[in-house]
Amino acid sequence: MTIKEIVRKYTNQLKLVTHIPAKEVEILIMHLLDKNAIWLHLNYNQEFSKEKELEVLVKKRATNYPLEYIINKASFYGEMFIVKEGVLIPRPETEILVENAVEILKDIKEPVKVLEIGTGSGIISVMLAMLIENIKIIAVDINEKALALAKENAIKHNVLEKIDFRLSNLYENVNEDDIFLTISNPPYIADNYKLPQNVKFEPSNALFGGVVGDELLKDIIKQTNDKKIPYLLCEMGYDQKTPLENYFKEFEVESYSFYKDYESFDRGFTLKFKK
Repeated sequence: MTIKEIVRKYTNQLKLVTHIPAKEVEILIMHLLDKNAIWLHLNYNQEFSKEKELEVLVKKRATNYPLEYIINKASFYGEMFIVKEGVLIPRPETEILVENAVEILKDIKEPVKVLEIGTGSGIISVMLAMLIENIKIIAVDINEKALALAKENAIKHNVLEKIDFRLSNLYENVNEDDIFLTISNPPYIADNYKLPQNVKFEPSNALFGGVVGDELLKDIIKQTNDKKIPYLLCEMGYDQKTPLENYFKEFEVESYSFYKDYESFDRGFTLKFKK
């Protein structure tokens, strides 16, 4: 069968797990053939020789197993990152968090030091290292597998020399006193929240933030204040704006702002502490 016929044949099997089933079949075909979209569409009428391998991948995806784990990559901020099972998959809305950090950092002339808490696959630290010239980043995580993957992504994008990867629970192994900004996409989902089927394949310790969900966020806020770090930028849950805004009142805060994601849900904040 041709590639075109194969796409048509397997699209039905993915209709219940994605709103772009044909596109995902194409992605799996490109993964198997190690080809790009331009090649695929120029060769749509060519015979396809890997149907058995494709059938295995389609069946796996039909169980809601994440596409990114199957092809071991995900796009973020226009760049391609390596993704592996056991590490959180990058989300498009995290691009907004990166943009907010860049807005603060872009005009600083002297060398600046940034801390990322919970680096995961390293997307935030790697992008900041690519976008800000005079930057040094400490990227911490409690997951050794995540740190190994983040290093792979830093090497892939030629920014390893700008990032110090460390095994650390929050600030546990961070003793520097010259950090200008902390950034984090921490676990913020309540422990009893029922996840969508596809998200259940991702590591729970990168998703659940406690009984209420914002416990870890509050720990990060308090410890960042204790460390006298001027800026804190975090993602948060859609329903956490009011409790976090109330929590800010416990600290000497110069300014703060919240932002929404692409679906217009409250998604994160920028907090500046008084010096």
